[in-house]
Amino acid sequence: MSRVSKPYEIVERALDLSTADGCVVIADEESSANLRWAGNALTTNGVTRGRTLTVVATVDGAEGTASGVVSRAAVTTDDLEQLVRAAEAAARSAGPAEDAQPLVTGVPASPDFTDAPAETDSEVFAAFAPALGDAFARARAGGRELYGFAHHQMTSTYLGTSTGLRLRHDQPNGTLELNAKSPDRTRSAWAGRSTRDFKDVDPAEMDAELARRLGWAERRIELPAGRYETLLPPTAVADLLIYQLWSSTARDATEGRTVFSKPGGGTRLGETLSPLPLTLRSDPHAPGLESAPFVIAHSSGDGGSVFDNGLPLARTDWVADGRLERLTTTRHTAALTKQPLAPAIDNLLLEGGGDRSLEEMVAATTGRALLLTCLWYIREVDPATLLLTGLTRDGVYLVEDGEVVGEVNNFRFNESPVDLLSRATEAGRTEKTLPREWGDWFTRAAMPALRIPDFNMSSVSRGV
Repeated sequence: MSRVSKPYEIVERALDLSTADGCVVIADEESSANLRWAGNALTTNGVTRGRTLTVVATVDGAEGTASGVVSRAAVTTDDLEQLVRAAEAAARSAGPAEDAQPLVTGVPASPDFTDAPAETDSEVFAAFAPALGDAFARARAGGRELYGFAHHQMTSTYLGTSTGLRLRHDQPNGTLELNAKSPDRTRSAWAGRSTRDFKDVDPAEMDAELARRLGWAERRIELPAGRYETLLPPTAVADLLIYQLWSSTARDATEGRTVFSKPGGGTRLGETLSPLPLTLRSDPHAPGLESAPFVIAHSSGDGGSVFDNGLPLARTDWVADGRLERLTTTRHTAALTKQPLAPAIDNLLLEGGGDRSLEEMVAATTGRALLLTCLWYIREVDPATLLLTGLTRDGVYLVEDGEVVGEVNNFRFNESPVDLLSRATEAGRTEKTLPREWGDWFTRAAMPALRIPDFNMSSVSRGV
């Protein structure tokens, strides 16, 4: 009869079974809870549990070291040997791995490595759910309908290697998306929050924000495509700069394939990207945005290497005081490009020294400007300039002399986040935000609003 072992026991047993020259085992224990609602009423809720085991086998050969990676869900003790052998077979049938490095050593063990995994359940919504019910009542009385969902996930990751690493990280991750609609569905507004525990989100505050935006939308103004002074809220800034981070690998820049490549060869490291004192950084210990303090790589690719599993992570400034400071590297690409080691980290913060809220930036606007809610359907057009295209969504508002005077039509935009940094004239107060487009993959972000004097709304969008 199959026995479901404790996560650390699964890791230890898989390492014991390995006959490869090197082995990395990652056990991810996941639990999640969710609520969904529509038309001012809860519709569904649920709790799930799951386990995924990843085995990385490495085999040394005359021409180099090969790796084989196999991941499977719902693994029990009886499944282990088959999984380990599959990873070893994959390694022996593969050619030498380009990113091959000695497995990491010398990292102190996590003191809680043998503890039970952290879990979430419906109790995470104990205070939030009643507050949401109160928001439903206020929305109903105010003639609007609320839709959305709340999701909380806890992932406990256990990482063990044949070189002696025994590391553990618990990652809470919560998202809240709230959409308000007028009863005739002609007006819509959105707000989102990222949270670790749902203790710092307020449905009443979000509903009040959405009610204000639906009020703005009672007056409709049609505007043509063109370049407009635009206030980008933190969520939109996050979506653009996350894509920039994903596109900032040192190898691609060195080989002349990205916006960070220098004409004639080399990279743009050291160049000034913004006249504002902007610092774009990642830090696994950033308060409220904590992420794994060591590399967890389930596969190798442009931004990571399975050979780097367990490598310690620390604060990294990608842009410092407006200057390009670092590009992402693995140990392999750092040696290849002769650049400092700078692995990717699972959060992103932009700080510019500003202290104005978005509302205060609106009030300080002279003349005419657009205020966005969020962006979506973002796609890359040209990697050489990092030109992106996408659509505005759930509210674009016209600001005249410090006041919002109505809602305008949606647009398609064409912009490069690198160019936006060079043209930004103001950065507001940095605050925790939920990226709308990338929220399924990247939630730990803190950004300011940015004022862009000439944001390119390339065409009018009628279908959103």
